[in-house]
Amino acid sequence: MSLIAANQVDKGPVLASSTEPSSVPLGLVASERVSEFSFHQLRPFPHPIWHPLRSAYWLFELAFGVLSLFALLAFLAAIPLVNFIALGYLLEAQGQVARTGKFRYAMPLLALAPKLGGIAAGCWFWWWMIRQVADAASDARLIAPDTHMAAAWQIGLGVFSAAVALHLLLAIARGGRLGLFFWPPPLNALWLWKRLQQGGYARQSAQATREFIAALRIRHHFSLGLRGFFLALAWLFIPTVLFAALRDTSKPGQLLMTLIGGGMLIVVLAWVPFLQAHFAAQGRWRAMFELRTVRECYRKAPVAMVLATIVLYALSLPLYLFKVAVLPRDVYWLFTPVFIASIYPAKILIGWCYAQAMRAENRASWLIRVPMWMLQTSLLGVYVLALFLTPAIGAAGRAVLFQHHGILLPWPF
Repeated sequence: MSLIAANQVDKGPVLASSTEPSSVPLGLVASERVSEFSFHQLRPFPHPIWHPLRSAYWLFELAFGVLSLFALLAFLAAIPLVNFIALGYLLEAQGQVARTGKFRYAMPLLALAPKLGGIAAGCWFWWWMIRQVADAASDARLIAPDTHMAAAWQIGLGVFSAAVALHLLLAIARGGRLGLFFWPPPLNALWLWKRLQQGGYARQSAQATREFIAALRIRHHFSLGLRGFFLALAWLFIPTVLFAALRDTSKPGQLLMTLIGGGMLIVVLAWVPFLQAHFAAQGRWRAMFELRTVRECYRKAPVAMVLATIVLYALSLPLYLFKVAVLPRDVYWLFTPVFIASIYPAKILIGWCYAQAMRAENRASWLIRVPMWMLQTSLLGVYVLALFLTPAIGAAGRAVLFQHHGILLPWPF
């Protein structure tokens, strides 16, 4: 069955090899006209006066897409190893904003998110309906076992489950939009019958499904997240190890290592977010170590970069409060949306400030750079001091110091 067979063009779109967002946001090149409902790009906004209902639905679809995208990232962030895909997507969004300097590229998969969210929400709703009928059948079996009423409920449950399964397949075959899951099933069946009569449905369905999966770029996002994680960890590991060395205040050696590690962390935490943005924009692992480029960016846009750094760590510091106690794994899903909602905007802001600095031609005056550097250093010192206190209130102990939510994985635990 096709995820988006209803939205195909005559000859089918072809994914471009270039991923440069300034030319084609999602890499779509079509030899023929592109359907209005193509999943590679958002549909044009209808005229609000001539088509008020369509424009209202467009806004609803956009809001639903944003919500679905955040829900998908939160779901991925809660699964070990898979959460590298979530980090890779954050870096991809940050890299596109860093390359273009435009916020409209901050959600690369926004055109695909309504489709995924619609399928997930539609399937969940009908699964919930089956659960309700199953509970009623179970109650009938307990109240009046071995009766015609209990048998009728069991038969009804089987028929209803089969009908729901067929309805879900038809909705997905027609395109998987959220509204199709609540559309009358005979209309979806009639649409499928007409498409089968036209011929070529199986070929177009297979092609559309392959393109849909390819547009998700799962391997690319996993690789980007994995590389971004270990490259950032290469900067943070030694300072964090030294910073976490203090276990006995009576030992001067441990105290000295902690002070040295804290000082190193203040410096590293100031540069790593922009080095990561530089890596996401360039796509080269060596870019993560081109400190001279990032320092030159600071000389050109000190105010923007310092403010972005403050926002990043101001949003990431409260996330350590979730580490106070060890919670059951069942509630992990409740906290990952908070992590995504906090880290995502901060990374986009970092990418935008990086883009503005790269486009600036002249350096800012030292009368601006020096005070901003002093402000950043003092605030990062307060942040590092707060990190020093987190093992005392966290259930994970000193391991919490190595997590660095604003830079590494957006994982609560």
